[in-house]
Amino acid sequence: MSDVSILGVKQTPVSFDVPKGACDSHVHIFGPDDTYPFAPDRKYTPPNALIPDLDALHRALHIDRVVVVHPSPYGADNACTVDAVRQMGARARGVAVIDDRTTDADLDIMHAAGIRGVRVNLESAGENNPAKAGKQLQDASARVARLGWHVQTYTNLSVLQPLTDAIQKMPTPLVVDHFGLAQAARGTAQPGFAELLALLRSGKAYVKISAAYRISDVPGHADAAPIARAIIDANPDNVVWGTDWPHPGGGRRDPLAIEPYRPIDNGAALNRLKSWTRDNNELRKILVDNPARLYQF
Repeated sequence: MSDVSILGVKQTPVSFDVPKGACDSHVHIFGPDDTYPFAPDRKYTPPNALIPDLDALHRALHIDRVVVVHPSPYGADNACTVDAVRQMGARARGVAVIDDRTTDADLDIMHAAGIRGVRVNLESAGENNPAKAGKQLQDASARVARLGWHVQTYTNLSVLQPLTDAIQKMPTPLVVDHFGLAQAARGTAQPGFAELLALLRSGKAYVKISAAYRISDVPGHADAAPIARAIIDANPDNVVWGTDWPHPGGGRRDPLAIEPYRPIDNGAALNRLKSWTRDNNELRKILVDNPARLYQF
């Protein structure tokens, strides 16, 4: 198959047979911007990235299922994410963002629409105080435990490291975005990585081995392989994969100016996942079995 272009970026053809039921566990939908207004205090303004664009990507990647993660420019207004999950139906699940104004009735409505988790985005908020971060995670977990949801967080190892005991006491699983931001150049002995692996081994946490460009500056991200391999070895039943499409956050300029997406090759990223796994059994767990269990497909 020839290269496919999505939002102006060429996607390398997938080089292996993607198992049926494969899931992209981390995407965002933005827009239409005249229907879903952004939060006034957002950190960036993205262009539209719509369901037809995502559908075209997943046809090219042979991906059957998807998890829409609510992005920070919308604040705690989940309308765009919830509507996208509803429109895509049984093949989609979602992860919302809540605040003190979110009622239990709101959570029930989102659950019926296909939401299965709540995201605490510490990294984008600049929250690096473990005590404050831990309280946010615990409060979110307490809110959604009755629904059988999980808590997802985007944060770094220095925040997670001192929270191991608190995370173990949470009434829900924790899903850690983007390798826990373990920096590939620092290797597997970097501070905090052992604690992340311990959470994985315990079964309390899942880790998304997604968006290697967030942890590696090397072309092709070859230095991310040892990080990915260590995560898979720790517990292959608690690892999921995602693209992070459409790849927001390429720079920090005027938050009101439209910020272009990063030009990421998702076909190459999926091929990279295959190279990180030892066999088709591991690959199937990461792409099919683990997300089916976590997101309740």
